[in-house]
Amino acid sequence: MTTIEINKPEDLNSPQYDISPEMRGNIAVTTIDKIYNLGRKYSVWPMMFGLACCAIEMICTAASRYDLARFGMEVLRPSPRQSDLMIVSGTVTKKMIPAIVRLYNQMPEPKYVLAMGACASGGGPFKEGYNVVSGVDKYLPVDVYVPGCPPTPQALLFGLMKLQEKIDGESYFKRFRERNDVVEAIPIPILGPDIIDPRDYAAIKKLSKQKASA
Repeated sequence: MTTIEINKPEDLNSPQYDISPEMRGNIAVTTIDKIYNLGRKYSVWPMMFGLACCAIEMICTAASRYDLARFGMEVLRPSPRQSDLMIVSGTVTKKMIPAIVRLYNQMPEPKYVLAMGACASGGGPFKEGYNVVSGVDKYLPVDVYVPGCPPTPQALLFGLMKLQEKIDGESYFKRFRERNDVVEAIPIPILGPDIIDPRDYAAIKKLSKQKASA
């Protein structure tokens, strides 16, 4: 049986399938991935934490005026074990990034990251500051960026709708069947005189040898 990719409602009951006109109101032909992703994109569970002023806008988005419940995302989970969306809302300091990476590692797959605001996306007005990370994407894989300082609740809603579009285009049944390797946890950054990413050990060691030999 041939499968088709359904992106719009009118793609249902494609002419490829012989469905009588009187039955088209009762039968819809789609894919398992579409049904699976339909349930996933309307039941995203964000993790309940905020870092700075962007968190206030996130709280406003979950309040009655903007009604995040329309998207099935109104239940902000207090535990990373129950969450599949990390909204990094605010300034990411070097002291905070080890805790953020640890929380991300504790979230179950599939999981997503949304960088909310200029600070989380690229450092914002504190870029290259002595205590601020210039973008959370240096440590975590970010799926959606929401610009603004801080973004409005409408901007966050738009970012969440873009995340829904990303989820809708995924094929996790195929991915889960084909993936046999274990998902490696992201190494937790080390906070000392400065923040160190364990993945950069080789480059740091090479640079130190070059400076020592010079």
